[in-house]
Amino acid sequence: MEAVNPSSSRLFVSCAVDAKDDLEERFDRCFQLLQKLTSGLSEKESNDVLNSTISKDPRCHDEICIGLMVAVLLDPQSAAKSYRDLTLIARDGMNTVVQNLTQIAVERFSKLSEVVWHQLLWFTRELIRNSVNGVDILCWNVLRNISGGDVSPRNLAVAEYMLDVFMEYRAWLDKNSFLVASVVYTYLRLIDDHGGNHTQALAPLRQKEVTFTVSLLREKFNDCLVIGRDLVRLLQNVARIPEFESLWKDVYHNPKVLSPNFTGVQQLMQTRTSRRFLQSRLTPDMEKKIVFLTSNVRFGNHKRYQDWFQRQYLNTPESQSLRCDLIRFIVGVIHPTNELLCSDIIPRWAVIGWLLTTCTSTVAAANAKLALFYDWLFFEPEKDNIMNIEPAILVMFHSMRSHPAVTATLLDFLVKIIPNFYPALSEKVQAGIFASLKTILDKRVLPNLNPIFDNPKLDRELRVSVREKFKEFCAPIGADGNVKHEDFPHPSHPVLMDCSPVPISPSNNHDEPAFSDEDEEDVPLATKVKLKKSEDKKDNIEDAMAALEDDMRTELENLKSNDNETQCEAMERLVQLIIDDNADEETAPLLATCLCSVLRDQFENKLLPSDPLDENIEESIEKPLFVMFRNFAQMQDGNQNPRPLVQVLVEMSEKEPKVGYFLLYFLKASNLDGLKTVSSVSVLYEQYCKAMEKDLVNILLADMKLCQEDDRTLFVWLVPEVYQLFPSATQNNTELLHLLLEVVDANQMQLLICLVLQSKLVIFNTDTLVNVLKESLNWETFEQCCFWHLIEAHNIPVDDLMPILPELDFLKHAEALSSVMLFLKQERPSVDLLKNILIRTAKSTDFFVVSIMQYWIQDYEDKVADMVAGLLNKLSSSSPNKRKRGAGNKGPGPPSMEQILAHLDQLRIVSKHNPKFFLLDSMQRALQQVLATCTETQKKKFTDLLALAEELSPRGSGTGGRGTRKAASTAKSQSRTRPIPIPSESSEDSSEEEEIIKPKQAKKRKKATVVESD
Repeated sequence: MEAVNPSSSRLFVSCAVDAKDDLEERFDRCFQLLQKLTSGLSEKESNDVLNSTISKDPRCHDEICIGLMVAVLLDPQSAAKSYRDLTLIARDGMNTVVQNLTQIAVERFSKLSEVVWHQLLWFTRELIRNSVNGVDILCWNVLRNISGGDVSPRNLAVAEYMLDVFMEYRAWLDKNSFLVASVVYTYLRLIDDHGGNHTQALAPLRQKEVTFTVSLLREKFNDCLVIGRDLVRLLQNVARIPEFESLWKDVYHNPKVLSPNFTGVQQLMQTRTSRRFLQSRLTPDMEKKIVFLTSNVRFGNHKRYQDWFQRQYLNTPESQSLRCDLIRFIVGVIHPTNELLCSDIIPRWAVIGWLLTTCTSTVAAANAKLALFYDWLFFEPEKDNIMNIEPAILVMFHSMRSHPAVTATLLDFLVKIIPNFYPALSEKVQAGIFASLKTILDKRVLPNLNPIFDNPKLDRELRVSVREKFKEFCAPIGADGNVKHEDFPHPSHPVLMDCSPVPISPSNNHDEPAFSDEDEEDVPLATKVKLKKSEDKKDNIEDAMAALEDDMRTELENLKSNDNETQCEAMERLVQLIIDDNADEETAPLLATCLCSVLRDQFENKLLPSDPLDENIEESIEKPLFVMFRNFAQMQDGNQNPRPLVQVLVEMSEKEPKVGYFLLYFLKASNLDGLKTVSSVSVLYEQYCKAMEKDLVNILLADMKLCQEDDRTLFVWLVPEVYQLFPSATQNNTELLHLLLEVVDANQMQLLICLVLQSKLVIFNTDTLVNVLKESLNWETFEQCCFWHLIEAHNIPVDDLMPILPELDFLKHAEALSSVMLFLKQERPSVDLLKNILIRTAKSTDFFVVSIMQYWIQDYEDKVADMVAGLLNKLSSSSPNKRKRGAGNKGPGPPSMEQILAHLDQLRIVSKHNPKFFLLDSMQRALQQVLATCTETQKKKFTDLLALAEELSPRGSGTGGRGTRKAASTAKSQSRTRPIPIPSESSEDSSEEEEIIKPKQAKKRKKATVVESD
């Protein structure tokens, strides 16, 4: 092995003041160790020394592997030799090397010297050539470093090299479905960049990209479906290219040509694009800086960061197309916590506003607006996230003062996109946008839309068109023909249900926050909002206090004390006054307004202690608000009427929605010992819901959803209590379950499973389980995995899972189908189970049925063969009319002859090197009977399968499978003397059981004949 000059061991380009960091020092240390061990040795001696060193000290394995990796990256001349040595030395399947290369691609790719990044690409190619595990992740991260909006030589070289690699090793690529989708997503985006002014210079590369991408889309469209709605957006950008124009025709008019599971554009548009695809179009460096800007930079200090980002990434005409990638990333990936939303950190809408207002290309501006509103078009509240539509409405709202033209162009775009996006689905688009606006109002992102839709700053013609399209969301028109502008609340911050809306006049625009690129006002938004909030609410509270009686005012003043004990005593007296005075409909709202203001700190502080021990939880409810709840609970056992107090609580919940889940917290915290009965605890919340005159299920879901958004830990802590208190409202409730699975982590999941096993948590019942199973198919992978863990913990019988089986697609529903497969793995084969799995349509890409059958055959070969033979014999001897009459019987109907033969044919193909299952006597006779009775079409279709009945000589039923060999001679001898029973024309479904049970009787008599031998 040749030594490399140690001075070359710096992998990264750096200036004189840059010091080596831990990663680079580690690489240098490993490289120097390699040189020390192999210096002056021949190739054979070097290999012997390295192997000997690793054998003596396994800890050196990773260091030597990394040293060889560095040698490959540094010296192209000896790279092949170093790589060969690495393949001989590595004992972990190259896992260490792949992980370190991936780390370089994620953290240091932009800093690699020219030689090193060339060698990194060569290294990746070699790893692909050898099909090393984990190299697909490395490829994905290398693809991320191909930046959009960048036609520099280096960026083009990386794009072309990776394209050539994927074309050369297409067979390897086809095995990695997610990487296929990522490659399509990446190159669809790059094709758009490589056109325009650079068409002639980049024509060969662009044509190669087009040809390869179209071939992937046509041949692996099923894999590309997972991209979702953003696949349509990217295909629109390249629709004028002839190859893509032809593809679009198939998408419109003949979608089944692309994939049997594809139904058209609507299917894609209703699938939310995964964050990983949106993330993939930003380089790791860009992502790091955007995340820093939206999570650490305060409003007022943002301008220099934005200027730097503009100079670094957005300073060329080509880079304008990057803005839509940035907007999609901010909208779909960056979802700040409520704590961050309430801070003075620059909000998402301000960053998006800056990207829109600094755009210099009309085409890029149109694409940026589409990227902003894209999730609106087919928005479904049950599947999509409110955080994906929040930035667009807030950009329009906050730009009205400083950038009214931005609001006008966005509104005009929103109006025109409905009929023009896809005319055939214009009603669906309108329904999606309406659902978005309704969700925005329901979640109180904005209290109403009048400031945007009916603002006098907008052009009259635009306001008319907006009113025509969105009449339901516009203010009513008065008798004088003018819009009735009611006082509308200004959002205290772009936050969901975290702060109460503050009423201001529409004319008070001088306090609205400006766009982030304006220099005139750098006052942090949070500061402005707090000032405005305190000024506007002060008068309302004083008016409410003045309208109350003196004794109530006195206790409210006492509640302002800093001493918790004094506050609790004041609340006790106030509650008694409410009961004694029988607070009426006029007093209750006034009291609620004052209490929400006085107790604001309680609502804003964290509820669940960081260390949730029983004593800490009990201490947490020694607060004034919980004094109200405690009195409410005590009234259930006494003679006092709780109605006045409940009315005040209802009025408080109108102004502060957190009251609902605070009550749920109190119910659990006050019964930690479990001494109270479920009915005595749940009745409090039921009375509260009854007083609100709303359905308990809806109120409970709203409270739990708000709790999940405010404090995920508290939400998960409350879930078991909620399921225990309200089983009829919660069991099989998909909305509540999805809320839980959206936020649960591994440790919390473990605790939930423990509670299920202890019978303290019941999430499912079998009545409507099928609906829950169907709904879960649309959830994220981690959510579905947790869901199936819970199903397993509940000991749900496998029979209750069978109704969903025909609807599960092997490629689209991998999580559910894998889980059902594992359930069936624990079961013994039975007639009903076999019928349920054989009813599935046989496909060459679906290995579910054949996998289950092969697993069962290992231990129950005779039984499976007899059951399959029984089904075939019944179908081949029964008339079609009789099968129709039997279809109405309870339980699953039998699969058709075509279905059984298709699955058996697939089983034959999979087990062609060991076809012993088909040698069994029962299978041979069944196949012979099928051959004698089936149609010519079936004979032609299953020629190879039915040929087994002619070509293979019969063997005993016990010649294959574990635990069946002793019965070989017995089964064989009995098969000669007693034929398989054939059901009569009048037999019912129960005859199927007889057909399968009768062959088993031969096994019961085998002890008497075991001495016989051939």
